[in-house]
Amino acid sequence: MAWRTVDIVVTAAIGVAFGVVFWAWGLLFNVVAAPAFAPPLYILSGVWLIPAVLAPLIVRLPGAGLLAETMAAAVSALLGSAWGLDTLASGLMQGLGAELAFALALYRQWSLPMTLLAAAGASIGEWIHDMTFYFPGVDLSIQLAYGAWMLASGILFAGLGSWYLVRLLRPTGVLDAFPSGRRSPEAAT
Repeated sequence: MAWRTVDIVVTAAIGVAFGVVFWAWGLLFNVVAAPAFAPPLYILSGVWLIPAVLAPLIVRLPGAGLLAETMAAAVSALLGSAWGLDTLASGLMQGLGAELAFALALYRQWSLPMTLLAAAGASIGEWIHDMTFYFPGVDLSIQLAYGAWMLASGILFAGLGSWYLVRLLRPTGVLDAFPSGRRSPEAAT
């Protein structure tokens, strides 16, 4: 489970690329969802969780989700995220949530159910952060509604989205340097 240079570079590249996506997604989110204060609009929030799930699926090493998610948050903050430096705290919580799920399987299980569990973990990290820092005085039932929409979004975008993205990338050969790109029973999951 030692990190190679290629693992660090690819994890960082995922973080940087998604940092730009996060910044743009934040602009859209603040126009569409934030002013409405409506939990169903948080179906858009799962995009912010993708690096926490995608990077570990590709490099399959402890810490990949935390590194990619935190790096994405840092890039987004540097580009002028509406949430400023708090974006880093959010990224840390999301990355930790996904890491905890992969750690439960000792970083040896890369199945769709484990991917969805990691996405759920990232969603819970996002929910804990947001409810603690942005909505602490909101009624618990509303907080739980936000959590339900965040969970659905995380599973959809970060879970299923990352799962299918790895499957789309595998035949191109770009994942050949990683366990996720090798033709083995483990890679087929």
